[in-house]
Amino acid sequence: MPIPEDVTGEEIDKDVRQELQSLPKTLADDVAKNLVMVARLIDEDPEAAYDYSRVALRLASRVAAVREAAGFAAYANQKYAEALAEFRAARRMTGTVDLWPLMADCERGLGRPEKALDMAGAPEVQKLDRAGQVEMRLVAAGARRDMGQLDAAIVTLQSSELASNSVQPWTARLRYAYADALLAAGRTGEARDWFAKAVEADRDGSTDASDRLAELDGVEFVDALDEGEDDDVRADEDGGEDRPTS
Repeated sequence: MPIPEDVTGEEIDKDVRQELQSLPKTLADDVAKNLVMVARLIDEDPEAAYDYSRVALRLASRVAAVREAAGFAAYANQKYAEALAEFRAARRMTGTVDLWPLMADCERGLGRPEKALDMAGAPEVQKLDRAGQVEMRLVAAGARRDMGQLDAAIVTLQSSELASNSVQPWTARLRYAYADALLAAGRTGEARDWFAKAVEADRDGSTDASDRLAELDGVEFVDALDEGEDDDVRADEDGGEDRPTS
């Protein structure tokens, strides 16, 4: 896989760089560059990110950061069995529980929501930080929905984090998930209110809450270019003559 000239490998997190110090320098640099490409492309071109992750994995499969990156790349491409295997490997190497919610979501992706719910009730969840616990709650609610348990999904999302007025990195997604569950349950008025709250918290556009809110409000967006083309068509139909503006 080609590496752009502007990628040096120094862009990676210092903790990852420290992990790579166990490798020969030339190899460590090659692995670092591929990890940089994974991070750079995972949102805009997940397939390419996956290809770079496979190169890094081939070069340094015994490095936890590499296994984790490979897991994220596989997850972004909906290769859930592969992602789960990589996340498990990374967890064995580090002993941390940070990847627990993602592992549970992989179980959902593999059609095993019951397993995801079991993981949501495991002791590992208590070791997660607050952000991780919110992620676990989102996964558990998703698993409930997978099983057709809408009311249980709604209850699962009800929490102090949802009720809080402060905006945290997870707030928009949590409010969005709650609004979506309410809408699926036919509670349209409440859903509209929570989509509006999600919009307030969504400062980086991580959800399409504004579009969902507009849809509920019956707002229809018209593309400016299309509108201009319609004006041209009307002018042609009128014979293209200037009309008085009196």
